[in-house]
Parts: sequence; structure tokens; C-alpha cells
Amino acid sequence: QVQLAESGGASVQAGGSLTLSCAASGGAFKFRVAAWFRQAPGMQRELVASITTYGSTYYLDSVKGRFTISRDNDKDTMWLQMDSLKSEDTAMYYCASGVAVGPVLSTPDYWGQGTQVTVSP
Repeated sequence: QVQLAESGGASVQAGGSLTLSCAASGGAFKFRVAAWFRQAPGMQRELVASITTYGSTYYLDSVKGRFTISRDNDKDTMWLQMDSLKSEDTAMYYCASGVAVGPVLSTPDYWGQGTQVTVSP
């Protein structure tokens, strides 16, 4: 059983930056694909970025060049550096992990509780 805990959500102005963190415990997080999903009000949850054990990454088109996903397998921690934030990035952001062939994580096994990111114009 993997437990995931996000932190770092906040309210920022457009153009600003935030770094989200995800701390894992209780399982073999380092051997799983790790990912950030987000869900805005009234919208479906979407995969924002994901990373394999060895560092292969996937990014949603709308965040490419602005967001960077990274992980430290020794510390069971993952981050999402978000730069040049836009109002459309406003959402609840969730950490997730699971098994996948390649970096795209479609069906996570474990989810965190979420951390809110609000970007004002």
C-alpha cells in the first residue's frame, strides 16, 4: 500500500511559479510510474505530467515548456515545478502512482488527497 501526500498548492498571480511536492510512503514508489493529475471544477481529471523510475517523462501539450516533473527515488519524492502559470492552470492537483508501459500513466493504483492551485489573472 502506497500513501501519497501532496503539498505546495497556493494562490498565485498569472505568470508566477509554484512547486508542488509529493511524498510517498509505505510501498515501492520508486519502481512505479509517478504522475500529476489535475481537475478543475466541472471538468474531467486530466494527466498533466508523469515520470518513470528512470526519468522518462510525459507532458500534457498545454503545459509543455512551462512545467517540469522530477523525482528522487532515494527520497520517495516527486515534484512538479510550474512556471509561467495561467488562469487555466487553476485546479486541484493530485499525485498518483501506478504501473505503466512507458511514462503515460492511464490508470493509477494510488492517489493523494490533492492540493489546490489557484491562478488569478
